[in-house]
Amino acid sequence: MPQPASILVEAYEGSGAYGDVYGPATTVDGCVVEDTRRLVRVQTQDAAGAEQVSQTTVAAPPGTVAPPGSRVTVRGRTTRVLVASWLDAHGHDLPEHWELALE
Repeated sequence: MPQPASILVEAYEGSGAYGDVYGPATTVDGCVVEDTRRLVRVQTQDAAGAEQVSQTTVAAPPGTVAPPGSRVTVRGRTTRVLVASWLDAHGHDLPEHWELALE
């Protein structure tokens, strides 16, 4: 059983005149981190999307703000969110959480 971990998130807020803009660094506790490579589909400007390889998947608690493009520091490595997916319990006895696919 994986041990809960803490991650540091700088939420992506958009692009400015000097490049990408991020919110303040926030510590998110109670995450489950899995270092597993998998192929994910990343949203692009057109409907086709693109495929990229995710190196790490993080299950983060509800209330976590980490849209695609956000910077995440996990286990001493700073990376970027490729895909953020909300997993709802739909009335079942399952934990609701955010699944973050990281570069």
